Amino acid sequence: MKRPGRVLILTGAGVSAESGIPTFRDADGLWEGHRVEDVATPSAWLRDPATVWRFYTLRRQALLSVEPNAAHRALARLQAEGPPSLLVSQNVDDLHQRAGSEAVLSMHGQLRSLRCEASGRCEDRMADEDLDEHRFVSCSCCATASRMRPDIVWFGERPLGMDTIAGWIDALRPGDLCLVVGTSGHVHPAAGIATQARRSGATTVLVNLDAPLNVDDFDEVHLGPAGAVLPPLVEDWLRSWSEDAGTV
Repeated sequence: MKRPGRVLILTGAGVSAESGIPTFRDADGLWEGHRVEDVATPSAWLRDPATVWRFYTLRRQALLSVEPNAAHRALARLQAEGPPSLLVSQNVDDLHQRAGSEAVLSMHGQLRSLRCEASGRCEDRMADEDLDEHRFVSCSCCATASRMRPDIVWFGERPLGMDTIAGWIDALRPGDLCLVVGTSGHVHPAAGIATQARRSGATTVLVNLDAPLNVDDFDEVHLGPAGAVLPPLVEDWLRSWSEDAGTV
């Protein structure tokens, strides 16, 4: 593969699963035994905030015991040494950032932060007092110290950064690269990114444990654990691109 002008990366739950973060949605569509409607929708927060708070606080606590894996580090290296890039993640953990990636767009929000219900302002809140699953947290931005909700994009809410993603897709040209890692192809609009990138002329490459629903959208498919498949792939690309630059 010749050196692309830019690289658009999309990652999903399969990347973080290798660090020990559960995907939460099982074969029956349940999240830790809960229906999606009970823990991941605005109506669930209004109806039973205590259950939703506990569900996400336990996930926030789990961030303290996991580390980035080889796939996260390979993507950070690709961004640091490769062409200009944007990493769009469906994951709500902070493992890409902790691995060293800087240009990260977390389209479904972040577990590390909480959002004020009144102002919408987000705060990084990972102190011990912010991780009590039995007690809500108040903001520091309102005179009334409004309650904070998980800074997560729930079903029925608009994913973050869609205009930025659309701009990147529109800017892709033949020879550019769209790399998709660890996704099932179930969740839209993320599942449509590879299709749109391909229409723009980019080469689409998949790294995933199994063939996803949208496998036909990819020019190149690498099946297996991302932590094993991605590092040598990135190594090969960077070496090849360096050789290309040396012949110019």
